[in-house]
Amino acid sequence: MKTRLRLIYKASLIIVLFLAGLIIAGIIFPIINAACSINKATDNCNQLKMHWLKCFSRILNLHIQIDGKVVDGDAILVSNHISWLDIIAIGQLLPACFVAKNDILNWPLIGYLAVQGGTVFIRRGDKRQVRTTAEKMVWLLKQHRKIIAFPEGTTSDGSHILPFHSSLFQPALLTKAAIQPIALEYLGDTKALAPFIGEDAFVPHLLRMLAMEELHISMKILPVIKTAGKKRHELAKHSRDSICLALYSVTTPPILKIAP
Repeated sequence: MKTRLRLIYKASLIIVLFLAGLIIAGIIFPIINAACSINKATDNCNQLKMHWLKCFSRILNLHIQIDGKVVDGDAILVSNHISWLDIIAIGQLLPACFVAKNDILNWPLIGYLAVQGGTVFIRRGDKRQVRTTAEKMVWLLKQHRKIIAFPEGTTSDGSHILPFHSSLFQPALLTKAAIQPIALEYLGDTKALAPFIGEDAFVPHLLRMLAMEELHISMKILPVIKTAGKKRHELAKHSRDSICLALYSVTTPPILKIAP
């Protein structure tokens, strides 16, 4: 009974939050963009996005243990990927744009909010679309923006890390932006339930998360990787090895050949 009441209460709050998100994205963002300079509008919209994600985190009762500090200036932050919760955890901490697979466009409400929030979408396997994504990332970095990417291209259960797609590292080379890995790990009971993999659908998974009393995640923000004199495949491997070392105390070899 307690779990059921908790779910009803949190689900009610999430509905209100999503409705607020629609108002922010559909009405407030356009007003800000029309009334302010580009840089000022970007800052204001980012603050609203972060506040919305913080509210989402509070409803979930998501506790984040943070070790390390994000680098100043334009950068690509690359993280292992376990769940859509990763986006909530990282996105509330700093103003940034996400790179996400275009499957998210089909998620109820979330797809629309992601578009309005400036998410850059990528369709895996489509070389033309990958190039377009890279161009958008370059433009953002030249505007001194931060980008959050998940180079595995999909989620895992957290017990291992898939090979990193090196194409997401090319924009950093072109702009001389920093690359900073982030190692995510869910803790306690959350470790088994948080992974969003296989045939999971967003709404049922969200309800399972809302039914939990609290969620716990460890976030290790690792040292910046220097890009000078390196190729994108080297950067992809170095980033993955750094995260593996932080999570498992070993650098594991790629399971498959790193995608170009």
